[in-house]
Amino acid sequence: MTTSFLARWLPQPNNGSRREQLRACAGAICGLLLTGVTCHFLLAPNSASIYLIAPMGASAVLLFCLPASPLAQPWSVVGGNVVSGLMGAACVKWFGPGVGVAALAACLAIAAMFALRCLHPPGGAVALTTVVGGASVHAAGFEFVFVTVLFNSAILVACAVLYNNLTGRRYPHSQQLAPAHPHATDDEVPSARLGFTADDLDAVLRQHSEVLDISRDDLQAIFLQTELRAWQRRFGVVTCADIMSKDVLHVEFGTPLDEAWRTMRQHDIGALPVLNRARRVIGIITQTDFLRHGGLDDYEGMRHRLRAILQRSGLSHTERPEVVGQLMTHKPHAARLGTPIIDLVPLMADAGYHHIPILDDQDRLAGIISQSDLMAALYETRFAEAAA
Repeated sequence: MTTSFLARWLPQPNNGSRREQLRACAGAICGLLLTGVTCHFLLAPNSASIYLIAPMGASAVLLFCLPASPLAQPWSVVGGNVVSGLMGAACVKWFGPGVGVAALAACLAIAAMFALRCLHPPGGAVALTTVVGGASVHAAGFEFVFVTVLFNSAILVACAVLYNNLTGRRYPHSQQLAPAHPHATDDEVPSARLGFTADDLDAVLRQHSEVLDISRDDLQAIFLQTELRAWQRRFGVVTCADIMSKDVLHVEFGTPLDEAWRTMRQHDIGALPVLNRARRVIGIITQTDFLRHGGLDDYEGMRHRLRAILQRSGLSHTERPEVVGQLMTHKPHAARLGTPIIDLVPLMADAGYHHIPILDDQDRLAGIISQSDLMAALYETRFAEAAA
């Protein structure tokens, strides 16, 4: 009973790794130091020596520890702090300083942030600072907001943009669009036709009605990854190494186009990885590449244009492509030997990939997986589970 009672009050374990914690701490000190030094140089002579306000410390926690939070995005930080400061300055101008005025300023700041979609928790502290900050803040009035608060917020956000992206964190963390359908139709992408949909998630979020400190796209990604992990737990982990084709036909950058085309037609395959001398994948050429360059929309002339592409000119210099490297897709999406095949489903079903090269630990070509290989593997896995 006592243990259960205490468990409700104790904090949950921190999921952030030690490296992530150090990254956030380093970002906060760098961001606040740069903001303070810059604003001291720009603002101190004209702002009664107020060049760095305390709420920026709270903003730094969000910007460097929780850069994916909707409360930490640029408009939330700059808009939330500035509009809160305006509420505080207006309250002081109309009613004078006082505890009750400070509470009113915080209340109006929260309402304004909700209305302007820039909810930022440190904004409440900005409103209080504007009211109880003392004679120098009161004397500066709206100048304090439009100069000190605005400059502090904008410079700190600029530091967060630079630092987070340099350390591998996407910021600003904008809402990601749903993947485009590879065939440009109104249907859902294939992976979204089973399980929960975006509309289901939106409906649940509307019923929840509370403010969540996580973006909708991150929440959807977590749910999808949870579904994939549950699938792997039920059916076992099948990796790319288990189902890939190992005897892979390939070409080089300088392979003539007609030779590559004959290889694909002779072996009835749709793609050829392009390797360098170290057997590392530098591209991939597909039948679609030939057809696209031959003029997919010109049905009558496509045959003649394709024949012209495959016919060698015999010249040392020509403007039309003659080797694989001139038509191939550079830096194709690849997977590793140990990659679970379930990770390939969104790529092939939603993103339109038909062939994915598989690399070994030395980044050399080890095999290739086609859509047919993936379909067969998923069918066999499902059939084996049903039989058991």
